[in-house]
Amino acid sequence: MLNRRGFLGAAAMTPLLVACSSNTPQSAQKVGTNSKAGLKAALPAHVPSTAVKPDIAPIAGSGGAVTDPGFLSYPANPVATVTGVPGKGGSYTAITPLWGTVPPANNSFYQAMNKALGATLTMKPADGNNYNTIVTPMAAAKKLPDWIQLPSWWNAAFGTDRLVGSQLADLTPYLAGDKVKKYPNLAAIPTGAWQAGVWGDKLYGIPGSAYNFSVAGAIFYRRDILEAKGITADQVKSVADYMSLGKELTDAKRGVWAFGDVYTYLAFSWDLPPNWKVEGGKLLHKYELPQLLEALEWHYQLAKSGYVHPDALAGQNANSNARFYSGKELIQGGGTGGWNLSDYQSGVAADKNYRRGAFNYISHDGQSPARMFLGEAARIVSYLNIKLKPEQIEECLAIANYLAAPYGSAEYQLINFGVEGVHYTVKDGVPAATEDGKKFVQAATFPFLAGPAGVISNLGADQVTKDQAAWQAANVNALYKPAFWSMNISMPQQIALLNTSQAIDDAIVSCVRGKKTVAEVKSVIDSWKKSGLDRLKGWMTENVLNKYGTGQ
Repeated sequence: MLNRRGFLGAAAMTPLLVACSSNTPQSAQKVGTNSKAGLKAALPAHVPSTAVKPDIAPIAGSGGAVTDPGFLSYPANPVATVTGVPGKGGSYTAITPLWGTVPPANNSFYQAMNKALGATLTMKPADGNNYNTIVTPMAAAKKLPDWIQLPSWWNAAFGTDRLVGSQLADLTPYLAGDKVKKYPNLAAIPTGAWQAGVWGDKLYGIPGSAYNFSVAGAIFYRRDILEAKGITADQVKSVADYMSLGKELTDAKRGVWAFGDVYTYLAFSWDLPPNWKVEGGKLLHKYELPQLLEALEWHYQLAKSGYVHPDALAGQNANSNARFYSGKELIQGGGTGGWNLSDYQSGVAADKNYRRGAFNYISHDGQSPARMFLGEAARIVSYLNIKLKPEQIEECLAIANYLAAPYGSAEYQLINFGVEGVHYTVKDGVPAATEDGKKFVQAATFPFLAGPAGVISNLGADQVTKDQAAWQAANVNALYKPAFWSMNISMPQQIALLNTSQAIDDAIVSCVRGKKTVAEVKSVIDSWKKSGLDRLKGWMTENVLNKYGTGQ
């Protein structure tokens, strides 16, 4: 419950562009893109919370990123950040995705929450694995609930750019600029997170999670094993160093290989963007960049080196964590959401010396500055129904302010742990879920409607928090905002289809597993270029770059 980044890390590579359906009116295709001036006017003011002091203070980087604050213990006397109850007796239905077992309706936790909120929120969590197929029919029938969570990686499936203003309420009049100060916990949410809910220079969405340090992932290693061999993270400064590690660490006769699957995260060392790069005022797509082929050539050679675990080369990565815990695979890529208390517990159960570490971001040659693009600051965004009356919207925003209370506050404790003695007990200063807590509270629902800025906290495993905070601090200056960062660009479907290529992605996977040569991948890329790259770049240049800039 303390770190909801498991699935977020996996989703961080999703493109930021949103496709309109082919029958969308031309005027509607302008909805998503935000102008610099319009965005500034729509965004809420940012007033950081001082209610709870972290053990490890955040550090600001040079490119706009800030490290997450770290907590080594849970506050013994949580402070209240909301006076009284926020609600006024209203009743609302809310639908959120749930990755787990759906708790029964009107359970003891829901009852406690509604009492604290002073309103009745009928929570109707739906299966997160196919949430897109559940929401889309409701939107088509114009039967959305009062409050709904729309994860940004499904914006294209939902048609969020068409729902805002037609079925989803404009919150700009309530939250823009200093108006948000009426709701101090909402004002404490980082500005970048609010940007995920701005469409056509108007604010519609409320962040359900917010991170100043948002990255696609990292290259992890068995720190305990490598340090026992005298190997530390700061010794790895180039991809040549990684290859040397492969030779040193691999012992196939003992069933030990240096690497698992690393391409998705190590390829960033060649300064590859998530989608677009601007050079000399002109757009370049990631598929046409020469450094993509350079990265593929290195990974192809790695696949042929014998330093990669055979199961990883075969694409059998469902058991990659088991290989990592058992020391059969010592270096692997992954989302930062996997670096948490649960990972620590699983690791030490397999090896009492287990300690996960992450290598710093590097440039491939070890000479150029290391660069890593920032992901979206929020990918969990909720919306209110346009049918709600102004006084109902204000009541929901007051409730959202309660739900966005910071880590360590009294409100956060109820939202994330429930009622003491019913849903959790405190052992050695750490809230521990009871059976009812596991069934009703840990199946997270309310945090998907609104949430505070993220923190690093792994209660009972302080070393994990210290290690992750130190890694963020060491890498915060490498982070930068990529072209069109969080601009919510709406593209006609025929254009959006040109922006990605399953054929290229499949060829890349085959290449990094040693099954296709770089020349074969280049051939697939060349075919994609001929199929409409100029048309794609022309549309992006005319409709986004020339009108709105890069958002950087």
